[in-house]
Amino acid sequence: MSAEDLERYETEQELALYREYRDVVGLFSHVVETERRFYLCNDVDLQVRGEGSEVFFDVRMTDAWVWDVYRPARFVKKVRVITFKDVNVEEIAKSDIEIPKGDSFPG
Repeated sequence: MSAEDLERYETEQELALYREYRDVVGLFSHVVETERRFYLCNDVDLQVRGEGSEVFFDVRMTDAWVWDVYRPARFVKKVRVITFKDVNVEEIAKSDIEIPKGDSFPG
């Protein structure tokens, strides 16, 4: 497999992931971003925990979809993330979901 074939394959996989995201985003109420992953979910519980001067985040999600091109199954019943990095949680306003039509990436 040439480098060009590999790049074409990766581009096709990313486009397929974007299409899947476009199809499922309306099913979820929250977006959760961690340093490693992007999730869509219907329930999220974010707890700030600490021991001494160390603070970390304990994030639990149910009925989640994971933005990860390398996962064969992106729907997950329960997810738990423990991280020392920033976590962003947003509630999706249904009026905010305006996915562009067509098969190309935005921008």
